[in-house]
Amino acid sequence: MLTCFASFDSTPRTVAERETLFSIIQAAGWPIWPLILCSIAALALIVERFISLRSAVIIPPKLLDEVLQVTRTQLPGTDVVSKLASNSILGSVLAAGLRAVMSDPRISEAGLRNALEASGRVAVHKLERYLNTLGTIASAAPLLGLFGTLVGMIEIFGSQTPTGGNPALLAHGISIALYNTAFGLVVAIPALMFYRYFRGLVNSYTLELEQASERLLPHLLRFAVVSNRAAA
Repeated sequence: MLTCFASFDSTPRTVAERETLFSIIQAAGWPIWPLILCSIAALALIVERFISLRSAVIIPPKLLDEVLQVTRTQLPGTDVVSKLASNSILGSVLAAGLRAVMSDPRISEAGLRNALEASGRVAVHKLERYLNTLGTIASAAPLLGLFGTLVGMIEIFGSQTPTGGNPALLAHGISIALYNTAFGLVVAIPALMFYRYFRGLVNSYTLELEQASERLLPHLLRFAVVSNRAAA
């Protein structure tokens, strides 16, 4: 019985909510459509970054220790290194160091460090993907809201005539100005907050990648030194 009443009541409420949302969009005028597109893009980027910047995808726990354990006595095969490179962002950086030693057994410390740094720059570039777009939305949304406010002010002044004003045009101009200002802030504030959050997360991951590279560097140099001695 209660379920029937709930299902009976939900449909009118949903319709009313849709009508209210449509009336707000209609009252805000055409300047709100760029803000709606920005909100959709910002939401998609936030969800994508939450999925892509998970710790398990970027820096799996104990991956570095496992690599150090596997390479304790000898370098792994190329198939193992390929699997490591596709494992995660950290795995791609560690695999770059292993490939550098495997391709050039006489590699110097500077050469190995350059290989790790080059792979690290590529990894950081992947971590920062779409962050500039999210930051641009956070910066542009208030400006788009201000643009809507100016359009509303133009509507207000356009409604004034020497014989008197048109109340309908005056109310429409006020609604355009207020709705666009509010919606611009509604889009910009969460976008800016998530942009700052993701930026801090990327900085934290970058530091961990650097520390992992520093731990791997002397470990791989042992193989280079052994190769150099054997060649001598």
